[in-house]
Amino acid sequence: MIEIENLTKRFGDRTVLDDVSLSVANGEILAVVGPSGAGKTTLSRCVSFLERPTSGAVRVDGKDFTRLEGAELLAARRSVGVIFQTAPLLRRRTVAQNVGLPLEYLGATDGSIDKRVTALLEKVGLGDRRDDLPAQLSGGQKQRVGIARALALGPSYLLSDEATSGLDPATTKSILELLSHLRDEFGLSIILITHEMEVVREIADSVARIDGGRIIESGSVDDVILDPTSALARELLPDRPSVPFRGTGEIWEVSYASREVPLDWLTSIHAAPGISGAQVNVLSASVEAIRGVAVGRALLAIAPSAPAGFEAFLRERGLHVTTVDVRSKETAA
Repeated sequence: MIEIENLTKRFGDRTVLDDVSLSVANGEILAVVGPSGAGKTTLSRCVSFLERPTSGAVRVDGKDFTRLEGAELLAARRSVGVIFQTAPLLRRRTVAQNVGLPLEYLGATDGSIDKRVTALLEKVGLGDRRDDLPAQLSGGQKQRVGIARALALGPSYLLSDEATSGLDPATTKSILELLSHLRDEFGLSIILITHEMEVVREIADSVARIDGGRIIESGSVDDVILDPTSALARELLPDRPSVPFRGTGEIWEVSYASREVPLDWLTSIHAAPGISGAQVNVLSASVEAIRGVAVGRALLAIAPSAPAGFEAFLRERGLHVTTVDVRSKETAA
C-alpha cells in the first residue's frame, strides 16, 4: 500500500501541495485528476521521490520514504516504477538497451539483463522490435518501451504521469488495456496522473481531484459518479447536447444515484401515478457502464407539469431528480 499523509511541498514562498492525504491499496488503480497547475506533477515527483516533500509522509508498504537517505532511499525507490508523459529514451540505444538500462546501473550480468528484457518486451508486445532505435517507433510503441523499462527492477507500484497524453484514442485504449493487464498479472498498484476523464472511466478503481494543491474530492469511481452532489461526477460524465425546449412545463434532470437502477426505468414511466395526463419528452440522455455499474443522466421535459408522486416514483427506482430552470436551459441551448 502507498500512503500519502499530510503531504506539503513548497518552492520558496509558493505552496504547490497543501496537506495532501491519499492511499492506494494493493492492486488498486488510483487516478489523480485536476486542471493544469493544480499540483499533479509535483505530487507524482514527491511520491517517486524525484522531489523531497517539505513535510508529511510518503509510506510504501509501511516504509516512510521521507525518513530515508542515500543508498537506503535508492533501494526503496526501486519498488516504484515511473512512466513519464514522453518516454525519455536514449536515441542511440536500441529498444532492448533502453529497457535494460536500470539493470545495467545495478551491475546485473549481461545474461540476466537479456533474459529480463526479453520477457518484458514480450509482455508489452514489442518482442520483435528489440533491435530498433527509438526513431523507428510510434508514440505508442515508445510508451510501451517506457512501461517495460519502468518494470525492469520488478516494482510493486507504477506511477504514470500523463502517459497517454497526446496519443490518439486507439493508442490510448491499447496502453490502458496493457496497464490493466499488467496490474492483474503482477499485482501492481498504479497511480495515474491524468487530465483525461475517459482514462479515469476506462481503467481507474478510484479517483481524486486536486486543485490549488489540495484534494477537493476523492472516492471510488462508481461512488463518485453515483453521487448527485459531486462536482467531479460532472467532469466524469459531462452534460450532453440537448434538444431545445421552448414549450411550457417543467424540465427535470434525472441522474443515476444507485447501483440498482432498473434498465427499463425510462420505458416504465407510463406506469407512474397520474402520468397519463402529462407529456414526457426526452431532451437528452446518456447511459454507460463503468466498472460494471450503469451510470447516466437524462433531461426530461414534462408538460404541462409533473404529476404528484412522479418524483417519488423515480426515486424509488434509484434515480435522483433535480428541477432545471427552463429559461436557463433554453439560453444554454
